Order: sequence, then C-alpha cells, then structure tokens
Amino acid sequence: MPTDIHSATPPRPRLSLGPLLYYWPREQVLDFYAEMIETPVEVIYLGETICSKRRLLRPEDWWDLAERVAASGREPVISTLALIESEGELKTLERQCADRRFLIEANDLAALDFLEGRPFVTGPSINLYNQRTLSFLAARGLKRWVLPVELGRATAIELLRVRPAGVECEVFAFGRLPLAYSARCFTAYNNGQGKDQCEFRCGEHPDGLLITTQEGQPFLALNGIQTQSAAAHSLLASLDDVTALGIDLLRISPQSHDTAEIVRTYAACLSGDLSTANGLVRLRDLAPGGLVDGYWTGAAGIAATGALTGV
Repeated sequence: MPTDIHSATPPRPRLSLGPLLYYWPREQVLDFYAEMIETPVEVIYLGETICSKRRLLRPEDWWDLAERVAASGREPVISTLALIESEGELKTLERQCADRRFLIEANDLAALDFLEGRPFVTGPSINLYNQRTLSFLAARGLKRWVLPVELGRATAIELLRVRPAGVECEVFAFGRLPLAYSARCFTAYNNGQGKDQCEFRCGEHPDGLLITTQEGQPFLALNGIQTQSAAAHSLLASLDDVTALGIDLLRISPQSHDTAEIVRTYAACLSGDLSTANGLVRLRDLAPGGLVDGYWTGAAGIAATGALTGV
C-alpha cells in the first residue's frame, strides 16, 4: 500500500554520512572515520564510488571500517562504483555484493545481478524518477533510495505518496553536488595527461579542482571522472519542510575540513538546540564556494533561494 505522507507526524530525519568522493591519503581516511563515529550520524556509507584506480584502501579495509562503524552502534553501508567500465570493476562489484555482512549501496544497476534479491540502497547516481522505477526496484529488494540530486521537493512528494511500505527516502542535504560522470578523467586532462597516465592528480585536490567561468564565478569542481558543483548544496533552511514530508535520512557529503562540525550543526538544528538562522551562519564559513539549494526548490541548481538568500 502507498504511504500517506500526511497520515501522522513524521519523526525527525536521521543523519547519514555519504561515501567519501575524494582521493585522500590512507591515514587521513582512517582518521576521518575515527572522528565520524564520534558524531551524531546514524548511517555511514563506506567505499570507493568514483575511480577503481584509487586503491589506497582495498575492499578488506572498507569492510574493517564497516565493522568499526557497526561496533559504534551506527549502520554501515558499503557503496559501489557509479560507473562500471571494465571486467575487473565488474568482478570487484560481484565480490562486494557477495559479502553479506553489510547493506550495499548500488550506484550502478549492475549490482542487482549480484544481490540476489537482498535488501539494498540506491545512490543518487541511479535514475529513480518515477513510481514505476520505484516499484520495480522495491520488488528487487530496495530498502532505501537516495533522491537524485537534480530532483527536488515536487518529485520527492510524488514518490513519497506512492512508496511501498518499509522503503526509506534519503536526500542529499549538504555538500558539493555530484552532477555527472564520464569515461574521461577531467582532472588528468586538465594536467595534459590521459586517464591511464593520470599519476593520481585527483589526490592534489582534496575537495575537487575548482573551475570558474570566464567572468571568474565559481561554477564546477572536477573530481577525477566526476563533475561536481562549486558551491555546497544545503537543505538546512528546509529542515521543517523535509521533516513534514517524511524524508527519512539527510545525507552529509564528506569534505576535507569541518565535516564533524557540519554534522553537529545539522543535528543541533534538528533537535531544536540551535536555530536554523544560526546554523546557516555557521555553515557559511564551512561550505566551499557558498551555499545553494536551487534543485530542491525547483530553481536552477546554482541558485540560493528562500532563507539561503539571507546568509
């Protein structure tokens, strides 16, 4: 039966930490997650989603981290690549899905062939736009879907009205938006190198390589094969709205600095210990490239609307 989003007062959304999108040194990654399990996040996504050449952490390392996350009382989820291009990547995906200890976030639908009907999450790179796709995936074991970042409130309402019982909705609530993926590595290309001779240039840009327009306006960020927004998308100004709609989880995307403070700011605003206005003042100093929320409100993604305009 479809869920009636107006049938009861929904609980406040839980906070999740999205997968690390950047290429950081191994010790930095381990230290980062040691810090994150001390924050109010309740779900932590782990794994490489961008490029299979990034091997400072192996699948076994991500599984070890997942064990630590579970021991801390939080839910670990193993995230998979968003763009499968080779037989080797497909075999790694099969190996990840074969491990039944942890929930899988499928960022490419090839994972469905290996999950054998087990519960799974779909990440924002999966084109889940309508009831038909939602129903199809729910029949295959969907437990939670992350709304694609280019969709907003209007689509969320439509899908929440018809979502099958027991299926959760998560929205991207903070961070540089993951906009597109390509077979070409634009970070390497920016340095005059091909993808196969990249020398891991993405590691030189811990929050992506900022790209500006000819007028000097920050526009995009390059992260290997991924293109991101320059500004950080934020739903902090819309917390009352997303709570009323029945959104289950708010995703915070990791950045190289102040992620723990961002999580605590969202948690304090959700609990009522901090006003949204004061929370937005905090975020202004923590967000790379400023704050935007256009996709959620139905405007251009690069736009800051509503309460964000006063930040």
